[in-house]
Amino acid sequence: MDLRQLEIIRAIADTGSFTRAGARLHVSQSAISRQILLLEEELNEPLFLRFGRQVQITPAGEALLQLSNRMFADIRETCATIVDRQKNLSGTLNLVGGMTVCLYLFPRLLKEFRRHHPDVEIRIATGGMQRLLRRLRSGRADLALLTLPVNEPGLTAVPVLREELLLVMPPGHPLERVKHPLDPAALIGEPFIIFEAGSNTRRAIDDFFLREQITPKVVTETENVEIMKAMVASGLGISIVPFQSVAHETRSGTLSVARIRGQQLVRETGWVYRTGERVPRVVQEMMATLTRIAPHLQLSADSRPAIDAQPAIAARRRQKSG
Repeated sequence: MDLRQLEIIRAIADTGSFTRAGARLHVSQSAISRQILLLEEELNEPLFLRFGRQVQITPAGEALLQLSNRMFADIRETCATIVDRQKNLSGTLNLVGGMTVCLYLFPRLLKEFRRHHPDVEIRIATGGMQRLLRRLRSGRADLALLTLPVNEPGLTAVPVLREELLLVMPPGHPLERVKHPLDPAALIGEPFIIFEAGSNTRRAIDDFFLREQITPKVVTETENVEIMKAMVASGLGISIVPFQSVAHETRSGTLSVARIRGQQLVRETGWVYRTGERVPRVVQEMMATLTRIAPHLQLSADSRPAIDAQPAIAARRRQKSG
């Protein structure tokens, strides 16, 4: 038995398939099968039960999977300890987040982080919540920035941001002319373009509809907020999105936003990492960087556009001097 075989067991358990495990590890499916067969012959125990293209891990396979997780956790811990002793932070940080976080928060966060730690290689992955949690549990991700709550055994969640969710509509929409904040009843019968079911942001929106006894007329569901904005701008419907994702369009006048009367629609975002392991210095530094820039992020319609403040000031000075 060797580390490569233990890595193969983890990949099969994580992907649920010999073929997908091979793709992840960049080897053929036959090479994966051969290594599992060798292990099964060595232990005289089956590790996986095959049902067509699906596999189910056996108790013996589960025992080796837990051994694999412990060994690779020890390897990560040892490497992190060595890196932490270095004066200049280096190494690799595998960071994951949802699509909205990757589009609107990570660019600024990573720019600030790299300004202080240019020798750290950062790898980013996005996807659905369950996919990202699997990456965390398997060790393929070191840190995640996700919409809370995340109540998963073996994972720690630390709240860091509260983002306001606002109704968004195209300029000239009838709701734009209604007294703001809007009465929730004004939304009845409106076509909605909203996040896919299953996400925590969608749950927050569904909770609002439930409280107000509104059955939304959903015309599109997607996790891609850029698609949502394009459809809203085209007049296909209205939406409820984090303000940060439409701050630029609101300032430029290409989209309009409104609060809903009597409602405080927010979503909470937090760091998620594995419980029980020492938090590496590179992870601590990334978390500290977000804490440092958080006051300058546009998380609500009341936020000041800190990102554009300096260019605007410079433009006014040029106008005066001219």
